[in-house]
Amino acid sequence: MNPQSTFWSLSTDQVLQQMHSTTAGLSRQDAKQRLSEFGANSLKQKHKSSAWMLLLNQFKSPIILILIFAAVLSIFLKDAADAIIILTIVLISGLLGFWQEQGASNAVEKLLALVQVKATVLRDGQSQEIPNEEVVRGDIVLLSAGKNIPGDCLVLESKDLSVDEAALTGETYPVDKLSGVLPAETGLSQRTNSLYLGTNVISGTAKAVVVHTGKETEFGKVSERLKLRPSETEFERGLSKFGYFLMEVTLILVVLIFVANVYLHRPVLESFLFSLALAVGLTPQLLPAIVSVNLARGAKKMAKKQVIVKRLPAIENFGSMNVFCTDKTGTLTEGEVKIHSAVDVEGKESDHVLLYAYLNAASESGYVNPIDAAIREYKTFDISAYQKLDEVPYDFNRKRLSILFKQESTHLIITKGALKNILDVCSTVETGEGKAIAIADQRQKLHQQADDLGSKGFRALGVAYRDFNQDSFSKDDETNMTFLGYLALFDPPKAGIADTLKELQLLGITPKMITGDSKAVAMSIIQQVGLPEPKALTGSELEKLSDEALMHQVQDTNVFAEVEPNQKERIIIALKKAGNVVGYLGDGINDASALHAADVGISVESAVDVAKEAADIVLMAKDLNVLIEGVKEGRVTFANTLKYVFMATSANFGNMFSMAGISLFLPFLPLLPSQILLTNLLTDFPELTIATDRVDKELVNKPRRMDIKFIRNFMIVFGLLSSVFDYLTFGALLLLLHAQPKQFRTGWFLESVISASLVVLVVRTRQSIFNTKPGKYLLMATLATIGVTIIIPWTPLATLLGFQPLPLNYVLVLGAIVLFYVTAAENVKRVFYSHVKF
Repeated sequence: MNPQSTFWSLSTDQVLQQMHSTTAGLSRQDAKQRLSEFGANSLKQKHKSSAWMLLLNQFKSPIILILIFAAVLSIFLKDAADAIIILTIVLISGLLGFWQEQGASNAVEKLLALVQVKATVLRDGQSQEIPNEEVVRGDIVLLSAGKNIPGDCLVLESKDLSVDEAALTGETYPVDKLSGVLPAETGLSQRTNSLYLGTNVISGTAKAVVVHTGKETEFGKVSERLKLRPSETEFERGLSKFGYFLMEVTLILVVLIFVANVYLHRPVLESFLFSLALAVGLTPQLLPAIVSVNLARGAKKMAKKQVIVKRLPAIENFGSMNVFCTDKTGTLTEGEVKIHSAVDVEGKESDHVLLYAYLNAASESGYVNPIDAAIREYKTFDISAYQKLDEVPYDFNRKRLSILFKQESTHLIITKGALKNILDVCSTVETGEGKAIAIADQRQKLHQQADDLGSKGFRALGVAYRDFNQDSFSKDDETNMTFLGYLALFDPPKAGIADTLKELQLLGITPKMITGDSKAVAMSIIQQVGLPEPKALTGSELEKLSDEALMHQVQDTNVFAEVEPNQKERIIIALKKAGNVVGYLGDGINDASALHAADVGISVESAVDVAKEAADIVLMAKDLNVLIEGVKEGRVTFANTLKYVFMATSANFGNMFSMAGISLFLPFLPLLPSQILLTNLLTDFPELTIATDRVDKELVNKPRRMDIKFIRNFMIVFGLLSSVFDYLTFGALLLLLHAQPKQFRTGWFLESVISASLVVLVVRTRQSIFNTKPGKYLLMATLATIGVTIIIPWTPLATLLGFQPLPLNYVLVLGAIVLFYVTAAENVKRVFYSHVKF
């Protein structure tokens, strides 16, 4: 069942025959079999071995691989016991990371299933919605405005179908599509009878047969070649820089320590294993797992608050967002458009205007919208005398909907839409007395009437008509029309929206409205919802500004009115260039490019497919209170992720750095390789519970961004503090207690793990450890780690690991050093945060 690669050159009957399909669609059983045979309609193939791959990824670090190789080598060359201990600890550490990441991955898959984009297909002759991933070759898909194309298709029938192919061909303007047969050599952008995955319907309707799915589609071939991936968030870039910085420090240190130990005539293999174990201790191995777990836990908590995260790294941007752009409908207003009145050009209420608007709204079959529903509900008319002959659906370029009617022997085109776009196609105006006069002298008066309605908070649509003498028409026939009057619409502000906007501002987020409505309507709404001193910029004014001038104006402008769809993206980019982290909420066909351009694209569950697909985050309810809860959760997640970075750069880093230094002056290794790895494993254990920790209120109250300079300063201050107490421990063990090698290693192991575990409780908060309680699981994991560490030297494992029980005076001295260290860390923290802002 291999279709021709040039399906656009075949007739619809030939393609249906080759696909073993019919215009009534596939049977459910046949579709199920094809899905099983050819796989999911996805560019990302799901492998059954993904869990194994995730497990293997825990050991892909070059340092870990070299360590495993060296340990295996030592089995054959030296003592096998040490090597087995090293391999066991590495395995346990890897399994911990795998367990965390696998749980995170499963949680995210369940969340993504809640916001699947669906296609409408014919199965057993009946239309039904199925996830795009379940569309198979031979499926008959039904398309309408806002729908994504679920595969490469041949058009069977269409009505005024217009498709945005910019993602595939780069074509700026929508392309008209219709059924037919084209030459085999026709180029991709000229195939007017074909539809492609990755594109979406702008207007019109169609029925099409799916020929290619997944990686066999044109979009699939491109993505395979380019291996496209989303651009990194600021947080991801920051973590990468941090990782590279630590890696550079680690490599330099490891090489120096190895060379120095060999120079001091220590065994080469033992020195090599010691250097590699130090590298493992210095490297934040668990960082990927910690980040995944934090983000996944954050996503699960956000889902409980009706915020679904589609792309996990976007959580950080969500929390860092300081500018939020949205349309007014459904967010600032109730989202239920209602008709206030229908008036003629004299400003008098008119049933004649309302009848023509009703005819247009009741007969449309293209883009479903709330305005038409509101017109139909406001008042009903008997329109049985009117026969619908043809329709040119609404699209976002024309901003009009036109329908051709026949009444007895008369043919009539009735058009309704945005006032400016209606007036553009009118040459006459119908007066209150029913006379048609030239529009030229009336334009200023007509616009003034619309502004008067706008200042009262009403949105004005135009209604026009023309006599016609044919049974079909096209958008080119929308000329020489007669302007009939206005529809005054209103959408009241949401109850409590003023308080919600104030809360957004208290969270450090500046709300901005981007709307296609008139400036008068926008300003009326913005004043009603309580935004102070609104400053507006219209689409026509924006058009005259250079990119640089716009970048300076967007900061102070909070209302963008009369905006064209393609200007939304320009506004978002200007805000980003001005140094903001920008969120954009959109749910319409024309919002996709702005959603892509924003740092965090936000849509709603009820949005059209193309908007939901483009979004990073989907709100299950179009409610800013839901958004606020999501922002707070995003900031909690970000704060907890940074805690691990702070912990990895304080005690852990300081301990390993100190050990590297002291190894140059001791006649023996301060810790054996297996002991270093055990230290690393135990100090990592409490940090696995970071995702459950409480977060200081001040970290949630305003947006924060990844700051490598701050992290570097933190590492220098707390790493040096840790090293000071490390060398104090070395001095006490060697000069005061005169420890033998085994005693030294046991004492250093106890002090190192316990101090690193306790300092976690210090650096997790800016406040005093007595004023803020750690999370239950973090506290339990810390106490458990300390308990296990204290017990190990008194267990049978001690001999195997190279430890021994310590006399009481050792325990008391080490306990005093640990207590002194925690007290000093608490005081240094207070001074540090009073001088360094983050």
